[in-house]
Parts: sequence; structure tokens; C-alpha cells
Amino acid sequence: MLTLALLWSLWLLATIEMGEFASFRRPLLIALPIGYVLILRFVDEFLAVRALGILCLLMAEPLIDAAFLRYEMSRLLVTVFAYLLVVAGLFWVTMPYLLRDQINWTIGSNTRWRLVNGAAPIYGAVTLTIAIIQY
Repeated sequence: MLTLALLWSLWLLATIEMGEFASFRRPLLIALPIGYVLILRFVDEFLAVRALGILCLLMAEPLIDAAFLRYEMSRLLVTVFAYLLVVAGLFWVTMPYLLRDQINWTIGSNTRWRLVNGAAPIYGAVTLTIAIIQY
């Protein structure tokens, strides 16, 4: 997952319009692979969770970009989901043990398990329904 995050970050950094920060492009393109190797070498704990958090942060960009300058109501649902991904990604990168605690809390009872795992398909169905109705 960390390799996927590195490749996605490199592609995004190489193709995104950076405006006045364009002078940082080359140093960041050099620093990303160096940071990748250092993380693999020195970060021993919760590497998969940290990589998942980085992927959540990267996944928010296309969602926010897709909702940019749209007038449909479903854009707000997509934007809310994107920012939830950002918040989750920030927590999982900085405090990766929280994902373990969240999983333990979710599997603590059948009611919580059904609530948590039922909320995502319902949210997706509502977003899709509003998008189809509004379009």
C-alpha cells in the first residue's frame, strides 16, 4: 500500500498545477522516494495503517476535484465523504493505533457491527440516488 501511495503521490506531484509553488516540484520529486525508503527502513509499527491513511488523504483529491464548481446537491455528499476521508487519514497516519481501537469497538457488538457496515452502503445509495434524480 505504501508503494501505491508513493506512485500516486509522484504522479500527482508531476501532473498537478502548483501555481506559485511550482519551484517545489523538483525537490519534492526527489524527497518522496527518499522518504519512502526511510519509512520502510525505520518505521516498524503500523506501517499498513499509515499507508492506508496516506491513501485516504490521496483519495480525497479526486473526489473534491469532481465536486468542484458543480451545482447538484450530491456534490455536498461527495465533499463530506472526501473530508471524512481526510480526517480519518490524518488520524491514521499520526496515531495508527486508533484504527485498531476503532475495529475493536466496531466488532464489540452485533449492533455496532451492523450499524457501521450498514451506514456505508446506505450513504453510497443515497448519494447515487440524489445524483441520478438531480442529473
